[in-house]
This record gives sequence, structure tokens and C-alpha cells, in this order.
Amino acid sequence: MTRLPLLRGLSSIESKSLRELAILFMHEKSFSGAGELELTEHMRLSIALQACLPILNLGVEWYRGWVSIIVYAHDFTPMHAYVDAAGVVHTDRGVLSGEAWLSGPVVLAWPRIERGESDGYNLVIHEFAHKLDMRNGVANGMPPLHRDMDIAAWTRDFSLAFEDFRSRVDTGAADRRIDTYGTESPEEFFAVTSELFFEAPEILLEIYPAVYRQLRDFYRQDPIARRAGQSAVAGAPFQH
Repeated sequence: MTRLPLLRGLSSIESKSLRELAILFMHEKSFSGAGELELTEHMRLSIALQACLPILNLGVEWYRGWVSIIVYAHDFTPMHAYVDAAGVVHTDRGVLSGEAWLSGPVVLAWPRIERGESDGYNLVIHEFAHKLDMRNGVANGMPPLHRDMDIAAWTRDFSLAFEDFRSRVDTGAADRRIDTYGTESPEEFFAVTSELFFEAPEILLEIYPAVYRQLRDFYRQDPIARRAGQSAVAGAPFQH
């Protein structure tokens, strides 16, 4: 597990819990290669470990309701059809490195996973954040919150940060350490900030501290404290 930079800060107890969760995850999900990619056990485990990090203190049930994970040998070009307000059918083609379907598969491009750099970008966490977001029936930037969380506070903190980020990108003043794809929609902003939360938490805490706190409460993890060697025993109730 130490080959994945974002897992290096885990305590021995957290590492053991994550590995057990990943094994359960691999048992419940169906992995398949596409585009002539032959999936190995190492590849499946790498994806599973990264996918399970966000649910380390939530549980594998947060990923239930769907089964398939499709991994391409390269970026892929799906074809999506949609109907506009005038009733005209359009076909949309675009090169993607990942996508998540409501009640359907997660699709990933292996080269984007294989690089394994801890640079604030993480395709697996991004797409699986969408899956968590979709648990309330739609991807809108707000996954089902825990009972001790305030929906109004979440909406306020994320909306303010999202609008600020969009404004900064429009004026060319955005911090380049944050993926500008987060300006696309509230759901993409949630996925992008989730990547940062696990990959480069100090950046998120510096720029959007309120968002960091909301994600800390949702994921029930504190990567900043973990990196400082102050992580709590895995599985214990999260305190805030």
C-alpha cells in the first residue's frame, strides 16, 4: 500500500482497515478491462484502495446499489445522446478519462491512475466522489449528509467557495493548484475538492477552509491531523 503516496500517512490500524475494506469491495464489484486492457490483481487492488479511502470511516455500504467498474487502456470517447428543450436529439462525443453513472458503472482510464503522483489530482477519488454524491438520487454537489451535519451550512460554504472559484478562474486569478474543471458545476466542484482533501489537504485548508471542514465532517477523516501524526484510532466515532 505504501506505493500509493496518498496512503502513506495512514496509521497501521487505518492501513489494516483500508485493506480489509478494499478486499470486501473487490468481492462485491465486477472489474473489467476495455480497449485491450488486461486487468491484473495489482491494478484491481490499486483502484480498490483508492476508491475505499473516502469510505474508510463510512463503510462499504456507501458504494452499494451498483456493481461494475470498467477500466480502459487509454482515455475513451463515449457517445451520449440527449434531447434539448425543442425536442431535438443531439449526440455528444468527448474524450474522457473517467465517468460515473447513476446506478451504473464507474469508468476509468488506467494511465491516469497509474501515474500515482500525489499532486492534488486523483481520478479514482474524483469519480467515486460522484458515486457518493449520487446516493441521494442525483449528482448535485451534496451527498447525503450525516445527522450531525447542517445542510444549510454545507450549502452556504460550498456555494460561496464555488462562486469564488468561478470568479477567480474567469479573471485569471485562480490558484493553479486547484483543477479548473471544478468550475463546471457544483457536483464537479465537490469531486475536485474531494480530490484535494485526500491528495493535498493543506491546499484546500489554505484556500477554502470552510469546505475543508465540511469534507472533514462528511468523510469523518482529518488528513491534516493524520499527516501531523495525530490521527485517531480508525473506526472510532469522529469528533468535531
